[in-house]
Amino acid sequence: MGVIKLEPRCAQRIDGMAIDPEPNWKFDSLLSELNSLETKLSSSTNVPAPFAKSWPRYISNGKSSGKSCKPFIMRVSEDEIYDTESEGEEDRSLVAATRFNCDAIYLSSDSDDESTFKDQSFLMDEVQIVEGALCELAHEHHLEDKEEIRNKISALETDLRSGSEKSTSALTQVEKYREARNEMDRKLDTQYQRKIAEALDNHLTAVQRDHELRSQIEERKIRSDAAYEEAKRREKALQEEKIRQEKSKAESEARLRAEEAIRAALEAERRAALEAERRAVKETAERQAIETSTRVAARPAQEEDAGRQMNANSAKKSQSASNVLWAAESALNLEQARIQKLKEVDEGNQALRLTYNKDLSSYEKLIGRLIRQISGSTEVVREKSREIIKIFNDRHCPQSVMVAAFAKLVVSRCTSPNTDAFACGHVIVLVTSQVPHAMDLLLAEFHRACIYTVPKHITYSESAFECEEAYYQALGYRVSDGKLESTKDYLTRLASYMELYGALIQTEVQGVQNTHGLKEGWAWIARFLNTLPANRYTAVALSAFLKMAGFALFRKYKSQFMKVLSNISNNFLQELKACEDPGLNATILEIQSYLEDKRFLKEPVGRALQSSLLSTVSIPEGPDPDYHRSSGRYY
Repeated sequence: MGVIKLEPRCAQRIDGMAIDPEPNWKFDSLLSELNSLETKLSSSTNVPAPFAKSWPRYISNGKSSGKSCKPFIMRVSEDEIYDTESEGEEDRSLVAATRFNCDAIYLSSDSDDESTFKDQSFLMDEVQIVEGALCELAHEHHLEDKEEIRNKISALETDLRSGSEKSTSALTQVEKYREARNEMDRKLDTQYQRKIAEALDNHLTAVQRDHELRSQIEERKIRSDAAYEEAKRREKALQEEKIRQEKSKAESEARLRAEEAIRAALEAERRAALEAERRAVKETAERQAIETSTRVAARPAQEEDAGRQMNANSAKKSQSASNVLWAAESALNLEQARIQKLKEVDEGNQALRLTYNKDLSSYEKLIGRLIRQISGSTEVVREKSREIIKIFNDRHCPQSVMVAAFAKLVVSRCTSPNTDAFACGHVIVLVTSQVPHAMDLLLAEFHRACIYTVPKHITYSESAFECEEAYYQALGYRVSDGKLESTKDYLTRLASYMELYGALIQTEVQGVQNTHGLKEGWAWIARFLNTLPANRYTAVALSAFLKMAGFALFRKYKSQFMKVLSNISNNFLQELKACEDPGLNATILEIQSYLEDKRFLKEPVGRALQSSLLSTVSIPEGPDPDYHRSSGRYY
């Protein structure tokens, strides 16, 4: 069975009633219309009896249990419809109607109608044409309404889905737009914040640059003021130093003139005494000759032989006495002048101590403590030098006393353990640059403590020394409790003195002149090799000196110093080996290894202070003007 579609017709009326329902009727309106139609048919006389009904049409609400709820079913075959349409209105066949149950009406879809077509018992055997047509039209309208409702529902669902999709799409687009807008806002905010940060950073950088520029200007101004004040202070100090030096020079010249006058007077007296003595001797000889002429002319041969032997012994004794002292004449003259100056200062200091009311021992102890605190640091060296110079310039104590104490204490300090010779050399150079006459007193103390700083050597002679103890004391041995110190201790002290002396002559401080520098060191080694013999004492002195000053001497004199080292290797070492002294083996090995390993090319440990106080020096390529070679000797 298919869906029955009928062409629309004009509304037909029977007995004044429309058999076609209104197209806009609802289901309740349709039922009301059917009930009204039945009522009219029942009351009308024109309606045949079979169509009259004794009860109204009733639609159950599903709550009444006594009435049937079976659906209203009308079956019309497609063949009958087609036959009916072909035969026309006049030959239309009657449609067999099923049982009408108006208690409850169930309208279903086509599939439901087809599934509910069952054999029903007919309530009426014959149905009039009008009621059948009415039922057919009602069914057709019902199907059309259902189809229309279904179409509207489908259209509504389509519209709803389309609207939902459009709404979803619109919401999606709105969300995307919102996210894009938010992202754009974030980017713009980030860009704005970055611009603000860059602007702030540029502003802070400009402010900082301005502050730095101002601070630099202030620093330059402060440094300029400080430099100006320092220049003024230095100029004033130089003027004061110049005045002091001129005064000291004048005093020295006056003292020298007085000394020369005294020496001239003493020399005149000595010459007069010698002349008088010669005259007396001559007179005595003449008198003895007159006396001997009166005696017997013959004299025993034995007496004559004894006289000749005595004369020979006297000549030998005078000749041996002349070989006791080994030193260059220029070195001896310098030593004598320095020691004489130290003696004069000591005498003057003793007189000052007697007349000075204040105790000066506290200042001397302070100087000793400062010297003991010297270490291999630029800051320490400069600080100790400033404090020592400050003591020298103190008006409450005599400068000569403090300078003499400094010279004595710094020389004696080198024999103490853990003494930094290079640092002490820097302090000596810094102090003597401000107090120049302190260098002569310091060198005089060196010569007193160690004769090899002159350099000079003394050999033993029975005629020159009363005993061996006197000879050793002349060399510099110390006497403690009536006993001489051992040779090992003496050689250790000798090496310490020579190490400090070598550190002093090679010390170079930037902007400061060393009045006893490398030039004096070159003169020392030349005098040493030219005049001193090779023995245990001179070997230790030379080894200690080379260890401290060899590097600086090589940097300045280069090839000339190499010739000196060659002379040491070919002559001095050979003479040491010829001595065959077992005590010399260690010293010979040390000097030989120094030459073979070329240690003079390596800077000694401790020479450069921690803050690089040493200044760079230029090393001339040519020979030194003080160096000359003649017959293998150095001057």
